[in-house]
Amino acid sequence: MWQDTANQYGVASTSQTNVPLQFYAAESYQSQFYPSSRSSLEGAVNTGGVTPSYGGSIQQPGGWWTAFGTGGFEGEPPLLEELGINFSHIQAKSMTVLNPLQHVDERIMDDADLAGPLLFFFCFGMLLLLSGKPQFGYIYGFGLLGSISIYTLLNLMSDKGIDVYRVVSVLGYCLLPMVGVGAVSVVVTLDGVLGYMLSILSIIWCTYAASGIFVAVLRMSDQRLLVAYPVALLYGCFALLSVFNVGAGRAGVGR
Repeated sequence: MWQDTANQYGVASTSQTNVPLQFYAAESYQSQFYPSSRSSLEGAVNTGGVTPSYGGSIQQPGGWWTAFGTGGFEGEPPLLEELGINFSHIQAKSMTVLNPLQHVDERIMDDADLAGPLLFFFCFGMLLLLSGKPQFGYIYGFGLLGSISIYTLLNLMSDKGIDVYRVVSVLGYCLLPMVGVGAVSVVVTLDGVLGYMLSILSIIWCTYAASGIFVAVLRMSDQRLLVAYPVALLYGCFALLSVFNVGAGRAGVGR
């Protein structure tokens, strides 16, 4: 038994004494398991001297504005769109408010963004501040209480229902004519006949646009006057802020 095993190992050892070690032969194993071996790449680089090209589109680093783009990632939406800021939607809704006589699409408020309303509220407050009326607290207070009240009324009046984000979005976009009145107040004093006429016109404009959007979204065309009444009261408060300086009398009494 010992001799047989010795003969086996002896035969195996003698049969492979003159054969080089197979696991050092890189050509055979690479060609068997790795069809595209490194040797072919090295030969291409050494002979041609051309760097290999890689697929995909990689954008070169640019300025700070490239942070608001896709940055070379294919199929990736822009950063502003991920944050809910879409300038095309803001422009479309603003044009709907500026032209309230056109037909309002019932799906216009599917994207209930708050970027446009917050921008218009901020611009309205800044314009009143430039005209000598710091009314930021009253503006956001009236906006918050008015949005909650109109949200409650609309859900009680309609069968479809609406969420609070869409209510705030509609009321904020329809404040755009009132922002124009605030811009006029920087140049001209509105505590007169001109200011009263502009305020009444802006209230009618804002109310007509907001009630039209609410009616189109909630499909309650027979109740437009009922919807327009509380909306007109809300925009009337904003008109009073643009005409009169609410905190001036209280400051004079304190002195």
